[in-house]
Amino acid sequence: MTDLLGVCLSWGEGVCVVRPETGPPVEIPTTDIVSGKPVPPRPSPRLRVSPEQAQRRGMSLFPDLETEPLGGWTLRHSPSHAARRANSVLAMADLGTDPEQAYARVLAFYAERGRRAVAAVLPDTVQEQVFLDHEWGPESRDADTVFEVAGVSAVRRMLPAAPDDVELVEDGALATVRLGGRASGVAVVDGDWAGYRTIAVDPQHRRQGLALAVMSALMEWSAERGATTAYLQVLGDNEPALRLYEGIGFAEHHRYRYLAAPRPA
Repeated sequence: MTDLLGVCLSWGEGVCVVRPETGPPVEIPTTDIVSGKPVPPRPSPRLRVSPEQAQRRGMSLFPDLETEPLGGWTLRHSPSHAARRANSVLAMADLGTDPEQAYARVLAFYAERGRRAVAAVLPDTVQEQVFLDHEWGPESRDADTVFEVAGVSAVRRMLPAAPDDVELVEDGALATVRLGGRASGVAVVDGDWAGYRTIAVDPQHRRQGLALAVMSALMEWSAERGATTAYLQVLGDNEPALRLYEGIGFAEHHRYRYLAAPRPA
């Protein structure tokens, strides 16, 4: 016996027609069918990317990022950006080396740069436990961060056209969009992935659709450069932002948190 996975196109007159994932439709006499069952669709390829791989995509949002491999982890530091994403050890993959030696290098790396040691980890993992065993705790009172992804083409269909007064400034693979002093945002294209950060609206101009206008201009720019997958990151308790991005097609990929070394007494 054999299996065939696909979409049932028709069933009648003694024949079942199934369209497999690749190739032409297949006709099967119903007398040859022993059993069948519904199978949920495979998740989008962008959702099958591991959290660690998705996080590595986000490094391109900081052009001056300094990185150092540490087994399966990555030490990160940016001299010009204060964002935690650019100044923390990415600890979401198997370490592959001695945890105590790696932990010592994390402390030394950030001490050499005059920064507090911070780690980006997935909740309830062995990587998180390495830092908890050294009495690390939450870096701040912020909620866990949500990493969201979407298809660029799907998001563009949900957005209005970019306004005429939009100002877009390119700097290599990076673009900054401004709507006067009312709203702004940044995007980067790395291969077929586009990342977005610092989507900000002046408090006096909120609830006017300006965040969507900024996203529209950045999405158009990204699509012109061949991006097919979009990603961004939002704090898990920022309900207005989560609703905004989910409303235009973004879906949760994973959640992660920041831990930090205890401050000296």
